[in-house]
Amino acid sequence: MLYDSKLEKDNCGFGLIAHVSGQPSHKLIRTAITGLDRMQHRGGISADGKTGDGCGLLLQKPDSFFRAVAAENDWHVGKNYAVGMLFLNQDYELAAAAEKVISEELEKETLTLIGWREVPTDPSMLGPIAKAQLPQFKQVFVGAPEGWRPKDLERRLYIARRRIEKRLEQDEQFYICSLSGLVTIYKGLMMPADLPNFYTDLADMRMTSAICVFHQRFSTNTQPRWPLAQPFRYLAHNGEINTIEGNRQWARARAYKFASPLLPDLQNAAPFVNETGSDSSSLDNMLELFLAGGMDLFRAMRMLVPPAWQKNRAMDEDLRAFYDFNSMHMEPWDGPAGIVMSDGRFAACNLDRNGLRPARYVITQDGFITLASEVGIWDYAPDEVIEKGRVGPGELLVVDTLHGKIWQSDEIDQDLKSRHPYKTWLEQNVKRLTPFEALDEKAAGKRDLDDETLLTYQKQFGYTNEELDQVIRVMGENGQEATGSMGDDTPFAVLSEGHRSIFDYFRQKFAQVTNPPIDPLRENHVMSLATCIGREQNVFNETTGHAKRLQFASPVLTYSDMQQLLTADDDHYCACKISLIYEIEESLQDAIKRICDEAVAKAGSGCVMLVLSDREIAAGKQVIPAAMAVGAVQRRLVDGNLRCDTNILVETGSVRDPHQFAVMLGFGATAIYPYLAYETLVAMCDKKIIKKSYREVTLSYRGAINKGLYKIMSKMGISTIASYRCSMLFEAVGLSDEVVELCFKGVANRIKGACFDDFALEQQQLNKLAFSKRKLLSHGGLLKYVHGGEYHAYNPDVVQTLQTAVRSGNYQDYVKYAELVNNRPITNLRDMLKLNTAQQAIDINDVEPATELYKRLTQPR
Repeated sequence: MLYDSKLEKDNCGFGLIAHVSGQPSHKLIRTAITGLDRMQHRGGISADGKTGDGCGLLLQKPDSFFRAVAAENDWHVGKNYAVGMLFLNQDYELAAAAEKVISEELEKETLTLIGWREVPTDPSMLGPIAKAQLPQFKQVFVGAPEGWRPKDLERRLYIARRRIEKRLEQDEQFYICSLSGLVTIYKGLMMPADLPNFYTDLADMRMTSAICVFHQRFSTNTQPRWPLAQPFRYLAHNGEINTIEGNRQWARARAYKFASPLLPDLQNAAPFVNETGSDSSSLDNMLELFLAGGMDLFRAMRMLVPPAWQKNRAMDEDLRAFYDFNSMHMEPWDGPAGIVMSDGRFAACNLDRNGLRPARYVITQDGFITLASEVGIWDYAPDEVIEKGRVGPGELLVVDTLHGKIWQSDEIDQDLKSRHPYKTWLEQNVKRLTPFEALDEKAAGKRDLDDETLLTYQKQFGYTNEELDQVIRVMGENGQEATGSMGDDTPFAVLSEGHRSIFDYFRQKFAQVTNPPIDPLRENHVMSLATCIGREQNVFNETTGHAKRLQFASPVLTYSDMQQLLTADDDHYCACKISLIYEIEESLQDAIKRICDEAVAKAGSGCVMLVLSDREIAAGKQVIPAAMAVGAVQRRLVDGNLRCDTNILVETGSVRDPHQFAVMLGFGATAIYPYLAYETLVAMCDKKIIKKSYREVTLSYRGAINKGLYKIMSKMGISTIASYRCSMLFEAVGLSDEVVELCFKGVANRIKGACFDDFALEQQQLNKLAFSKRKLLSHGGLLKYVHGGEYHAYNPDVVQTLQTAVRSGNYQDYVKYAELVNNRPITNLRDMLKLNTAQQAIDINDVEPATELYKRLTQPR
C-alpha cells in the first residue's frame, strides 16, 4: 500500500485564550469556540460539510463543573482529584475490558476510582465519516490519597496511563484524550461551531475555565480519525516536524538514559514516544515525559524547539552556554511549528527558529490574552485593547495564571541562563578541535597513496574519469558543487547494467504542502553543522559532568580533525576501529552482522568512538558498503541501549559528493572522513590540474560539501545537522526487503530489488578491476552520454531521429524514432509494463455516445 501512517502531518489553525489572573469563566470557553469557528477555513472539511479533520479544546480543569457532576452522582471528591476523558471501543465487551484494565492499573497506584460518567453527546450533526468510527465517550473520576500534591498525582497518572495503553494496544479504538488533575480535553471530528452541540458539557454555564487551548486540524497524507484530532494532552501544533523520524529514533535510543528520582519506575512507561501517530502527537509525548520527570515548561520547550543560537553573535554568552550545554542531550524538533500548550497553570506559545507559523496576541481590559494564527478571531472594541504583539521566530511566550504574570521570551531566557553556571561548566569540560583553517601548511597532512595505489583505490570504490573531472575537481577548485541541468534520464540504480553505488538507491525527500524550504544562503544564520562527540547524559540532571564533549564545526572531517579525535583523552573519548573488509568466503549479510556484533561488544566495553574503516583494501577481499554498515550498526546500538554512549565515525573511500554524505548522516553517522576524496584532490594538485596547495584544496572541498549539506537540509526545512542525523529522509528505490530490514529499517521502500548477493557480486567485480593493472579507470557516462557507458533516455540517436522525424514529417522517420524508444533497455519502471491486449475488443456500437458521455464529465454551471 502507498499509505503509510508515518507520513501523517498537520497544517492547521491554533490558538489559546487565558485569563492572566487565572479567573475562570464560561465566557472564556465561548470565546474560544467562537475563535475556533472563525478559523474553520484553516481546517480540512469533507464534501458532506459536516466531517472535519478534527478540532478541540484543552481546558484548565473545570473544577466547579466536575464537582457539580460528582455531587449529582453522590460521589465524594476530595481536594486532589483527576478526571480522564476516554474514547472507548464501540464493542461493549471490548469497552468493558478496557474499563477493567483501567481500574486495575489505577488500583496499583493506590488511586481511588471514584466513578464512571458517560459523557453526554449529540451525534446528529456529525457526518458519515465521523459517525462510522464514533467511539464511546466516558469520563473516569480518580481520587488521590491524602497528602499527595497535584504534581505527585500527575506523575503517577502518567505511569498508570502508559501501562494501560501498553496493555490495550491491540484495541485500535481505545484512546485516552486526557487523564489529569490539571487539564481536560474535548475534541472530535465535528465542525468547530458544533463542539458545544456535540459535547453538551461545553454549553453548560457551570463549565468554566481560565485557560483554553484550541485547534482546527488540516491533515495531510491521512484520513480523519478521532484520536488524531488536537489538542493532545499538553499541546496543539500547527506545522510539520520534518525531523520526526530522527526525533523518534533518538527518543528510542535515549530511553535507557531517562531517569528521575520523582519517578523511580519511569522505565515502565517506555517507549516514551509513539512511532505510529502524527508528528504532533510524538512531540506531545516528549513534552509530557519532560514534565512528568520534573522539568519545568520553560526548559522543556527551550530544549525541544530552541531558537537559532549557534550563529547569533548578539546573543548573551551565558545564554549561549545554556543552549550549548543542552544541545548534546536533545536535538531540535525541527520544522515550521507554531505550538500552543498548557499544563493547567501556564499557557504558552512557542515558534520555530524560522518563525514560519504566525502567532499574534491581544491583551484586553477584561484580563484576557488571546493568541492565535491570525487576528480577528473574536470581537473586541479598539478601546478595550491594552497591548498587541506577536511571537517572533524562536520565541516563547508564557502566561502564568497563578501569579498573573506574562513571561516574554527575553525574561524566560534570563531565568534559564541563571539557574546554573553553564558557561563555567563548558569552559572546564568542552574540548574543541583545532580548526583546519587555523593550521599551517605542514599540519595539513601529506599524501599516503602513490599514483598507482590511488588508482587501485579509485577503481575499488567505483570512481570514474567523468566524476573526477566534473564533480570532485570542481569542488576542490571552486569550493562549491558543479552546476548541472535538472533531470536524470539514466536508469534507476537497480535497473542499471553498470556499477552503481548503494547511495544511488536513495532519493532525497523534500518539504511538502505549506512547508517552505529554507534559503541556505540568505538564511544561513539559522542553520548549523556543529557536531559534538561524547557520552550523552540524563536530561533530568544538570551537572558539570554533562558538559563533557568534543566539539567541531562540521561532520565532514579533515586529516587533522581525525588525528585529533583518535588521540583525544582515552578516559572519556576512547576510539576503536572496526574494519569493513571481509573475506570472499563470508557472505555480505554475515559480514554486516559480524561487524554489528563487534560494534556492540566494543561499545559495551566503554568505547566512545567506533571508527568504521574501509581503508585496508586488498586483492581477493571485499568491502562492506559503508552506508550499509552505518545503518546496521546504528540500529543494533539503538536496540542494545548503547547508541547514546558511543559515536559512529566513518573513514571511507566511498563518499565524495554531498548526497552521499547526507545518506551516511541520515542513517546515523556522527562524522565522516572521506580520505580517498582528499587523496584524489591532492594528487590533482601535484599534477597541476588544480593550482592550489594541499591546505587550500582541502578547505575548498570541505566547504563545497558543507554547502551541499546545507542545501539538502534546507529542501526539507531542517536547520541543524543534529536534527538531520538519523532522520532517514530518503526513499529507497530497488532494495530488497532483507537489505532494508538489516541496514535501513524504517526507510520507505515501495520498489523492491537488489539483494545482498547482488551487492556482493558488484564488490567482487570491482575488486578484480581494482587489482588488474591492465584495466583503466572507467570513463563514466552517468552525468553525460558516453558511448559504451550508462544508457541515457535522451541520447544522441534518440534526439537526432526525433528531430529528423519532426522536420521531415515522414512516417517512416517516426517509426525509426519509435523503435529506438520502444526497444530501449529498461530505463524507467514503466518500461517493464505492457498493455494486456488479449481481451476481446468492445463493439463500437456498444460504446456510449459522446453527447451522453460529456454530460457526466462536465460540472453543472
